Amino acid sequence: QEQLVESGGGLVQAGDSLRLSCVVSGFTFSIAAMGWFRQDPGKEREFVAAISSSGSNTAYADSVKGRFTISRDNAKNTLYLQMNSLKPEDTAVYSCAAKTYGSSRLDLNPYRYNYWGQGTQVTVSS
Repeated sequence: QEQLVESGGGLVQAGDSLRLSCVVSGFTFSIAAMGWFRQDPGKEREFVAAISSSGSNTAYADSVKGRFTISRDNAKNTLYLQMNSLKPEDTAVYSCAAKTYGSSRLDLNPYRYNYWGQGTQVTVSS
């Protein structure tokens, strides 16, 4: 059974850092394109960052570019999101997602991801 389990969220102050992790099982992680998305209550799911299966290509939303870094360790079946210089507007539930079919290139469209984690809450106070 496919599973994605996020961890690392929490309550921090503006300017702080957090590192999110997403451990996956039940599918071949090394061939899956992966992404991080976030959602605030009452808002649509928002793209944050994406990475190709090999990790050689990454993409970021303009709102997090220069502050967040997506990475992966295919030997550990783990996806990461390093978040620095956090802002109150980064507050949301962050979810990792996997796209296990078709191309292994990165993808910004959440509707093309077929497996999702439950999410981890990130709250940034001002």
